[in-house]
Amino acid sequence: MRFYIATDHAGYNVKDFVKEYLENKSHEVIDLGPYSNDRVDYPDFAKKCAQKVVEDNGSFGILICGTGIGISVSANKVCGIRAALCHDSYTATMSRAHNDANILCFGERVVGKGVIESMLDSFCDTPFEGGRHADRVKKIE
Repeated sequence: MRFYIATDHAGYNVKDFVKEYLENKSHEVIDLGPYSNDRVDYPDFAKKCAQKVVEDNGSFGILICGTGIGISVSANKVCGIRAALCHDSYTATMSRAHNDANILCFGERVVGKGVIESMLDSFCDTPFEGGRHADRVKKIE
């Protein structure tokens, strides 16, 4: 799988952890910044990541800020994006299975590294179920 990843300053500290974890599982990760923990505005990085995911059919995104809220709201403004704010393995699984989420969002200040690993595994390993959920996803679009 190909992932685009971006954060703001409040999500910067776990970005390298996420990149390394995914790369060790043979996923491609493209870092869209920021490249330091200096203050930045999350809508700019959410938009950059969301646009890349839309342009690169079949790719996915990961967005991280302090809580995951602002960055997920911002990403969902881009047509074709279904960014899911997740807090655990179950919400990551359901975001893929029922919502065909193409961006996983979470907060560095909300979840620890063990939870991040389980969310990444669930997000990567869960296919979209389609069926009755496909009609709902079409309504979102």
